[in-house]
Amino acid sequence: MIDDPRTRQVIGLAMNIHRAFGPGLLESAYEEFMCIELEDAGIPFARQAPISAVHKGRKATIAYRADILVGDDLILEIKSVDQLVKVHDAQILTYLRLSGRRIGLLLNFNTVLLKDGLRRFINSAAA
Repeated sequence: MIDDPRTRQVIGLAMNIHRAFGPGLLESAYEEFMCIELEDAGIPFARQAPISAVHKGRKATIAYRADILVGDDLILEIKSVDQLVKVHDAQILTYLRLSGRRIGLLLNFNTVLLKDGLRRFINSAAA
């Protein structure tokens, strides 16, 4: 498992949000709060960033949208669901593969403890 300082910092920011608001808000609210935290921390990010896909040699530029791209190598996928399921894992793994980014965080804020809603993914194919 990669122990990346930027990833640890982003998890800390997510914990700030969870401590302040707890579970029960809409995904869009947590996404907005995450962007505020990143901005205040001076961390570069892009919200609802398009991830392109290629099919039959043609690029579909808006095939997918990552909730938040942080810097050059981290994707944040924000959830507020009762339980994370395999399709959520598949979603972030697809985003990592298509974007070539190295690390993905799946953050489900609808948990009593944020650590129970946190999953980290590594794209071993990324440099």
